[in-house]
Amino acid sequence: MNLKRKILLAPAALLAVAGLTLVALRPAYAATLTEVTNFGTNPGGMRMHVYVPDTRPANPAIVVAMHGCGGSGPGFYSGSEFASLADRYGYIVIFPTATQQAGFGNCFDTWSDAAKRRGGGSDPVSIVSMVTYVERQYGGDPNRVYATGSSSGGMMTNEMLALYPDVFKAGAAFMGVPFTCFANAADYPPGTSRCTGGSMDRTPQQWGDAVRQAYPGYTGPRPRVQLWHGTADTLVPYQLLQEEIEQWTNVFGLSQTPTATDTPQSGWSRRRYADASGTVQVEAYSIQGAGHSLPSAGMAAYAIAFFGLTGAPPSSPGSPSPSRPSSPPPSSPPPSSPPPGGSACRVADAVNAWNTGLTESITITNTGSAAINGWALTFTLPGGQSITSGWNAAYSPSSGAVTARNVSYNAVLAPGASTTIGFQATHTGNTGAPAAFALNGSACATG
Repeated sequence: MNLKRKILLAPAALLAVAGLTLVALRPAYAATLTEVTNFGTNPGGMRMHVYVPDTRPANPAIVVAMHGCGGSGPGFYSGSEFASLADRYGYIVIFPTATQQAGFGNCFDTWSDAAKRRGGGSDPVSIVSMVTYVERQYGGDPNRVYATGSSSGGMMTNEMLALYPDVFKAGAAFMGVPFTCFANAADYPPGTSRCTGGSMDRTPQQWGDAVRQAYPGYTGPRPRVQLWHGTADTLVPYQLLQEEIEQWTNVFGLSQTPTATDTPQSGWSRRRYADASGTVQVEAYSIQGAGHSLPSAGMAAYAIAFFGLTGAPPSSPGSPSPSRPSSPPPSSPPPSSPPPGGSACRVADAVNAWNTGLTESITITNTGSAAINGWALTFTLPGGQSITSGWNAAYSPSSGAVTARNVSYNAVLAPGASTTIGFQATHTGNTGAPAAFALNGSACATG
């Protein structure tokens, strides 16, 4: 792809990501997203939103979740699974909104000199202020603070881990670039950048030195790092995943050869880099055929598991998270058979339609006396409807007789428990809901 074409396509690609963020609505919970206007020192001129789940431990973990260029904190809240997972696991989520323009609008500053120096100013200092506010206001655990983000937010994730290794314990960067990949403001945005132009290649030592120089003299533990990239990403080229791997394995003093490789889901390739004790310090996911569109359904759960937040909370304030957290189940467990003797499930659904599109929210309740471990909900879409995106389940096919299968974090439904899933679809005039639903082959009551 030539430079001119990249420049033309880059804003469209980023806006497409932002569009996915806006339409993939998460289900409603009692807790709400709240804006904080006076959170502390804010040289980046950023906005802060925070999501505090109703059920949480006395000293909850903190996750900073950052959007891509053209997006916003509320948009990333709506379009990612980090808040719904917070309801399950009891951590607090900070959703910053960047206000830097940099060609696209609302990009996190990863290019300026100030942003590359600890305490230098700009967005990194603003983000640390947000973390400090949540620690003070909600009793957030300073020993369990994590960063994650998509595209520009993934780039800032690497930035925060490099600049503030004493603040963040781990991070998960989706479609990011290595720390200091952007030389200056003239090398940004991605569509016109040498960093993302397809020729960036430094040695592991050079990449590692950049991180070490960000906080000279620091000898404490480094944050563990999880990296994600689609093999068909042309806006932020897939090859930059390897540069990120080289940077962080060098920081940890690890070999470039992974200690383990596997395929946690179809089309996903995972490389793990463990230290001498067996702790995975770096892991990298290659998503076959994916473009600039991560994270998609289920990936946030892998990030939260990597952080160590899917187990029981620490027994006392300040207790460290497990040194070797496990990932979510590599695939959905086989659906359990429904108990004999009739329906053991109830489904309530609501459709919101407009012009040629609609969203449908579906709440599944286990009305039986036994837990359901792994589920598949089947239903038939009215003619002319076709699913374009979904959340909290994997959908196939996109029209006709559809099966929605659980994702890793909602596979188990205890007796009386519910889970809410949903999708967006196009239609040709018929905006009705499916006439019937069945869970693991058993017809469900409706209403």
